[in-house]
Formats: sequence, C-alpha cells, structure tokens
Amino acid sequence: MNTLIVAAETPNPVFPHPAEIILGLISFLILFFVLKKFVSPRFEAMYEERTAKIEGGIEKAEQAQAEAQKTLEQYKAQLAEARAEAARIRDDARIEGEQIISELRTKAQEESARIVAQGQTQLETQRAQIVAELRGELGKLAIDLADRVVGESLEDEVRRRGTVDRFLAELDGTSAPAVK
Repeated sequence: MNTLIVAAETPNPVFPHPAEIILGLISFLILFFVLKKFVSPRFEAMYEERTAKIEGGIEKAEQAQAEAQKTLEQYKAQLAEARAEAARIRDDARIEGEQIISELRTKAQEESARIVAQGQTQLETQRAQIVAELRGELGKLAIDLADRVVGESLEDEVRRRGTVDRFLAELDGTSAPAVK
C-alpha cells in the first residue's frame, strides 16, 4: 500500500499538470490572436502582391512574346519582299544586259559592214586609178614601141589617141575572158 500512496503523490509523466495545461492553452490563444490579427494580414497582403506581380509578369511576358511574334512576321514579310525585289532587279539587269549586248552586236555589225563597204569603195577607187595610170603608161609605151616598129612618128594627138584606144580595146577584149 505504501507503493500506492507514493504513486499517487508522484505526478504522472504522461499527463501534464492541470496548471500547465491552462497556462499552455492561454499562451496558445494569445499567440493565435496575435498571428490572426497582425501576422496573417501581412502574409495575405504579401501573397496578394506577389500573386499580382507574377500574373503581371506573365501578362507582360505574353505581350512581349506576342510583340516578338508580330515583329518576326513583319521581318519575314520584309525579307520575302526584299528577296522578290532582288530577284526582280537581277532579272531586269539580265534583260538589260542582253539588250545592251544585242545593241552592241548590231552596232559592231553595222560598223563592220560600213568599214568593209568603205574598204571596197577605196579598193575600187584605187583600182580605177591604177588602171587609168597603167593605161596611160601602157599607151605611152605602145606609142614608143609603135614608133620604133612602124618607123613613123605618132606625135599627132588624134592619131595617138586612136592608136592607144584601139590597142586598149584589143587588150581589154583579150584580158576580159581571162579575168572572169
């Protein structure tokens, strides 16, 4: 029995003393009131502010992404337009180059034809001049030769011309078939 009395006087280690329970409960209620009145509204305000910042940041990011997409589309459109313009310019330059080459070729052919015609004209003029000179010399030589062979003087102008013309006509008649 003695053990029972001693057991009743010693506090139970599992169950706290009633004064401690009351003091703990009052401390908990005071702490709960302070947290509910002062700390919780601050946390709520910070949470709302942070949520607004995050949502605003997301909206800004979406706007920036939409703006970037719009700018990218404009850039692609400008790039396609620039490429089309470059292709058109290249085609125009190629066509213009072909026209210039054609014009230069035509001018060169015309110039060549003119030079050839001019050369032929000069050749004909020189040939006629040489033939005239040769006829004159040949006539003179023929008269000298005829003077020696015939023994008569062909000093008379009319006689000389007649003789030279007859000689040249005979010469032309014999040389014409050989030339052709």
